[in-house]
Amino acid sequence: MKMKLPAMALSALMIASPVMADLVFPSLSYRTGPYAAGGIPFADGYADYFTLLNERDGGIGGVMTSVPECETAYNTEKGVECYESTKDSGALVYQPLSTGITYQLIPKTTADGIPMHTMGYGRTSAANGKVFSHTFNYPANYWNGASGAINYLLSQGDLSGKKVALVYHNSAYGKEPIRTLEELSKKHGYDLTLIPVDHPGQEQKSQWLQIRREKPDFVIMYGWGVMNQVAVQEAANVRFNMENFIGIWWSGSENDVLPAGDAANGYKAVTFHGVGDDFPVFDDIRKYVVDAGKAAGNGDQVGTVLYNRGLYAAMLAAEAAKTAQEIHGTADITAAMMRDGMEALEITEEKMAALGLPGFGPAFKVSCENHGGPGLVGMTQWDASAKKWTMISEFGPSDMDVIQPLIDEDSMAYAAENKIEAGCN
Repeated sequence: MKMKLPAMALSALMIASPVMADLVFPSLSYRTGPYAAGGIPFADGYADYFTLLNERDGGIGGVMTSVPECETAYNTEKGVECYESTKDSGALVYQPLSTGITYQLIPKTTADGIPMHTMGYGRTSAANGKVFSHTFNYPANYWNGASGAINYLLSQGDLSGKKVALVYHNSAYGKEPIRTLEELSKKHGYDLTLIPVDHPGQEQKSQWLQIRREKPDFVIMYGWGVMNQVAVQEAANVRFNMENFIGIWWSGSENDVLPAGDAANGYKAVTFHGVGDDFPVFDDIRKYVVDAGKAAGNGDQVGTVLYNRGLYAAMLAAEAAKTAQEIHGTADITAAMMRDGMEALEITEEKMAALGLPGFGPAFKVSCENHGGPGLVGMTQWDASAKKWTMISEFGPSDMDVIQPLIDEDSMAYAAENKIEAGCN
């Protein structure tokens, strides 16, 4: 049984310890390729937060952090190569920022005993920690996002007899919400139309001519990269009402709406974290990182949606590392200890405030049974005149009565296929 040391005892232990190796948080980034516009700000936010911890706090628990980057170009094969080339560096956790890479790394990280965090992407049923022991997708997943979009529409009125179209990236990522939206259509009585868009998504005229012809009441989009901005522009071209167009969080950045100018006004996107830079942590980021010349980029992405998401991912990793240090009574944690810290992670409103991120994300708790958190999501909307995203709803629950059976079914099918004995250690 693991013993949790009091904070003072842990501090004394850390002071008495010899100089330790860095805590390593590899970044499987993509600063090149068709999705670089999204990959760059995320990677910058991820790296800058760890730099902040080093410069302001002396690392995590007295141990400095390092964030070695490996370029994947959002290519699954390259992503696997990056994992293989960095896993022996002392890697504590991987965040591949790609559903395709995630699917390939689930068995590898499990066999190697290294946890993986796929925040808001990846295999949704990995929320079942009894099957996916080393994969975590807190605080929300693709199915929570789909339900969040439908819940928002339900808050505006009855969906019975309405038409909802899903425009999706024709990949494992884009197909993730289909089953959930199908089940929700049975429950709420709307008609669902599926409209795939092939990679990278630069050509969508036929899809939006179909939308103009079939006149759905609402469009939900699961896109990434250039697909998003093309879709927003094509929606404007066929005069689809932006108020009725909702993207998943990977379709809700500045990159997706700025090219369309005023025509993008009113477009919405689901989110699991806050928007803007009106949080104390960003003052510290500017002071200790950007102004000190230590930023991963040139500092112009601070406060943007995807920079914030990278920062949030790093913050959650850092808090899991702190939790692991407390559980095991050592600052020099291993990947196995990091997994324990992730599974015992609890994010409270008080902790968020202390980190300089009050109200930035929902409070949640992780457990063996639930690696995905409560699935609380909110809604943002683009204000073209102000050129900024604003929150238009609080973080609220998704329909777990529909989602949980889907998680159980898919995860247990995976367990049977891979001969995994489900359970908690």
